[in-house]
Amino acid sequence: MGHDHHQQGRPASSPGDRAAEAQRATWVSVAVNLLMTIAQGVVGWFANSQSLIAHGLHSFSDLLSDFLVIYATRQSAHPADAAHPYGHARVETAATLVLGTSLGLIGSFILWESGMRLQHVELLPAVEWSAFWVAVATVVVKEGLSRYLIRVAERLRSQLLTGNALHTRADAASALVVVVGIGGALMGWGFLDLLAAALMGFMILRMGVELAWGALKELIDTGLDDAQVEAIRATLQATAGVRGLHELRTRRMAHQALVDAHVLVDARISVSEGHRIAESARARVLREHPDVLDVLVHIDPEDDLEPDFAAARLPSRETLLEELKGLLVGLPAPERVVFHYLGGRVEVEVFLAHDVFADIAALRTAEALLAERIKDHPAIRSVSLNFQIAPE
Repeated sequence: MGHDHHQQGRPASSPGDRAAEAQRATWVSVAVNLLMTIAQGVVGWFANSQSLIAHGLHSFSDLLSDFLVIYATRQSAHPADAAHPYGHARVETAATLVLGTSLGLIGSFILWESGMRLQHVELLPAVEWSAFWVAVATVVVKEGLSRYLIRVAERLRSQLLTGNALHTRADAASALVVVVGIGGALMGWGFLDLLAAALMGFMILRMGVELAWGALKELIDTGLDDAQVEAIRATLQATAGVRGLHELRTRRMAHQALVDAHVLVDARISVSEGHRIAESARARVLREHPDVLDVLVHIDPEDDLEPDFAAARLPSRETLLEELKGLLVGLPAPERVVFHYLGGRVEVEVFLAHDVFADIAALRTAEALLAERIKDHPAIRSVSLNFQIAPE
């Protein structure tokens, strides 16, 4: 039985609409973060608050992530082409990696700057109340924005938009730290402003590492989790005609996944029946698992998870047909010959005209003679003779 490969991309569900909605949400985020970046930077500078300035840098990193989201969603919405047969979804993953790396660098810079200033606390100027009120406003605005972005990200199943939303929520949490730090500085403990800036830098650094690591795992083809894999396995094994499944591999593609599977079928069915089973298995997975973008089904007549080098060394069809001429001496030329490459040997089915044998006894006599002729053949295990009752 040959191998049947199927790989066609399932049409994406409104990729243009998905990209448009993601970009609308992102432009809202751009407007908010632009306003907060300017407010925190200007007020932090004039109010002598290092933590508010640091948080302004954080808001600037939000702006950077917003523009990355806009670019990535626009690019990933492009349909598959000759150069990108699986589509452009990985653009989103690459942008997530860039975002995570940039956050890590910004967090490291804030940590370093805060550490340097903590060595000279006595030189710090007094923090003013305007910084406190801007920090409070930042908490409220950022939390509202994060909730809006999370709702959109969950609806679109966008890893990048989720990362952007979590980044915004962490920004709100870090703004709370800034509120506490500025409040402490206003009460006479000036070092609390710098400690708040350092803690916020650590939070940004950790988030950057988590985002970058998740994107990196996807880029090196990390598979789906065990529960998802087992669900797909059950779907394949429930397909009519599938007798077993000895290999199942998955890999992530942005918000979706690619699957390839080796399924076992009856070794003696036709190529066309094997093709139908493969198509049925593929369609069933795509129908029951919306997150799966495409499925490749590899049909196997036997369990060959380990490479079968013996089968690869067996004679080709052309060679075997030549050898059969000597083995079938005394019989008319066959109308059709089928070779089954199984277990490291070849089983041969020979189809003759319906009037070759007078009765079944004559057929059995001819088969016994053939069995004697192939007894020591290195490749052929058996030869069966068949004849049609009626012409095709």
